[in-house]
Amino acid sequence: MQLNKILKGLAITLPLMTLAACSSNDKKFEDESTEMDGAVVSDGTNSLNTGVVSPMDMSFDEKLAAKYGQAILQNTITFAYDQAEIAPEYRVVLNAHAQYLLDSQKAVTIEGHTDERGTPEYNIALGERRAMSVVRYLQSMGVPSSQLSTVSYGEEKPVSFSHSDASYAENRRAVLVY
Repeated sequence: MQLNKILKGLAITLPLMTLAACSSNDKKFEDESTEMDGAVVSDGTNSLNTGVVSPMDMSFDEKLAAKYGQAILQNTITFAYDQAEIAPEYRVVLNAHAQYLLDSQKAVTIEGHTDERGTPEYNIALGERRAMSVVRYLQSMGVPSSQLSTVSYGEEKPVSFSHSDASYAENRRAVLVY
């Protein structure tokens, strides 16, 4: 008789617990991502009927893009030859990363890279200057230094192995790695 009561209790409790577990979602992210720049991302209705994609249907990258703009998906900043100055077109990208870092409290490592021209010592120093240029920009946007670290690879990790101006341009970069 006692075993029968336990089995009946489990038969009722298990489906209820399963239903409760399946119905929970990340309300904080959904609430924050419902409206951005005046555009509604999701109104909480069924996306099949309205054509609106709900945050639950989005991938992590799509949620980031919806919240911070497409710029957050770009993590590489390129530089001119022998320069460590950030070009104006990358300010939007770095602003999005700064906002993401402030909201998420995550840490990021900025890798500095160069092309193969120059001595190894010079390229390590130039890679460090490029990484520090990105760090200074992010700090100017309010990101605490405790979330930022740098490493310079110089010419050691090229993206392109060709010996052309286009390949050299691809290798002159700083990369944000989360």
